[in-house]
Amino acid sequence: MINYARQTQEEQPEAPAPVEEHIAPAPRVSVQAFCETVETAAAVQSAGEDRRLGKAHLKIQMGGMAAAIEAYRSAPTPNVIVLESDARNDLLAGLDQLATVCDAGTRVVVIGRINDVMLYRELVRRGVSDYVLAPVGAIDVVRSICNLFSAPEAKAVGRIIAVVGAKGGVGASTISHNVAWAIARDLAMDAVVADLDLAFGTAGLDYNQDPPQGIADAVFSPDRVDTAFIDRLLSKCTDHLSLLAAPATLDRVYDFGTDAFDAVFDTLRATMPCIVLDIPHQWSGWTKRALIGADDILIVAAPDLANLRNTKNLFDLLKAARPNDRPPLYCLNQVGVPKRPEIAATEFAKAIESQPVVSIPFEPQIFGAAANNGQMIAEISANHKSIEMFLQIAQRLTGRSETKKQKSSLLSPLIDKLRGK
Repeated sequence: MINYARQTQEEQPEAPAPVEEHIAPAPRVSVQAFCETVETAAAVQSAGEDRRLGKAHLKIQMGGMAAAIEAYRSAPTPNVIVLESDARNDLLAGLDQLATVCDAGTRVVVIGRINDVMLYRELVRRGVSDYVLAPVGAIDVVRSICNLFSAPEAKAVGRIIAVVGAKGGVGASTISHNVAWAIARDLAMDAVVADLDLAFGTAGLDYNQDPPQGIADAVFSPDRVDTAFIDRLLSKCTDHLSLLAAPATLDRVYDFGTDAFDAVFDTLRATMPCIVLDIPHQWSGWTKRALIGADDILIVAAPDLANLRNTKNLFDLLKAARPNDRPPLYCLNQVGVPKRPEIAATEFAKAIESQPVVSIPFEPQIFGAAANNGQMIAEISANHKSIEMFLQIAQRLTGRSETKKQKSSLLSPLIDKLRGK
C-alpha cells in the first residue's frame, strides 16, 4: 500500500503540550478534513482561523472515512487529510481502502476516541502521521498539522516579537530597540531588529548604523529574497544583535500590499532565533497582518485617555483574531511628565483587564542623550533602573531567564592573557 508519511513519533502518543508552547506556522499546504461530529468540525474550523494555519488552504466535509474514500476516487489528494473515526476495525479497513486512491506524499492525521497502544501501532505501521484523541480543541488540530512540517531534527523556527505604539510619539521604537538589546546582551539570544517604518524609521540612528542597504531592498525585490540575500542586508550591531534598517528617505512612496513582508519574515524565521519588529503607528493591511502573525506582541502606551482607548481596541482585536495565543502584553511609558494629568496604572489595568509589564518613568535627559548619541540606555548608564525594566520585558516576551555571568576575580585579566597566548 502507499505509505502516507514517514512516521517519526514515539510509540506512545505524547501528552498535550501547554497552551503557550511555541508552534511553528505551517507552510502553504492544502488540508482537507472529513469529520463525523459537529464538535470536531467546529474545532477544525476554528483551527483554520488560527494565524499559524493562515497560509494553509483548509476544507471541511462531513462523512468521515467513507466520504474521504469516495471523494478521492476521481480527485487528487491534498497535502494533509484529517480523518475522524470512532470504530477500530472500520478505521483500519478504511485506511487500507483509502491507500488505493491516495497520492504518494499525502499525510494523514486521524482523530479517534480509542486510547489503545495496539491501535496506535497499527496506525503507525500503515504510515499515519499523527493520532489525536477526541474530543479535540482548535489548538490540538493546529499543533498536529503544524508539527507535520517541523521535523524534530530541524532548526527551531525563529520567534517573532512585534512592538507597536498605542499612539504616535509614545516611544515604542525606543522601547523595542532597548528590549532587543536586552534580548541579545542579557539573554544571549541571536536577535534581529526589523525597522518597518521605511520613511521615518530611527533604528539606524539609535544603533549608530548607516547601512547602504536594508529592508526596503527586500520588500521591493520579493523574488530575490532568500537566506543569503537577507544576510547581505543585515547590519551587525553586536555579537548577538543585527539590524534590518529602514532607508528613512522620502524619494519614493512606501505603499505595500497586505502580504508584502511575508517573504522577509519567513526568511528571518529560518535564520534567526528572535525577530523584533518595530511596527510604525499606522493602520493598514500589512501592519495588521504583521501584528496578528507575530508570536508575541508588546503594546507601548502613555498614561492618557487616547492611549487607553487605543490599547483597549488593540487588545480586543488581537484577542479575537488570536484565540489560541496568549493575550498581548503592554507597558506604560513616559510616566510622570511634570504638570501633565495622567491615568493611574491601576485604572489603566482595570480598563484593559490586564496589568502592565512595567511602568517606565519619564526621564528626558538620559533618553534624549541616548537618542542623540546613537546609544542604548545601558551604554549611557549601566545601572539605570530602566535597564532592569527592559530585561523584564525581554524575559516575558521570550520566556527566558537572564544568562548567568561568570564572576570575575583579580586574576581574570592575567588568565585571559594566558588563554590568548
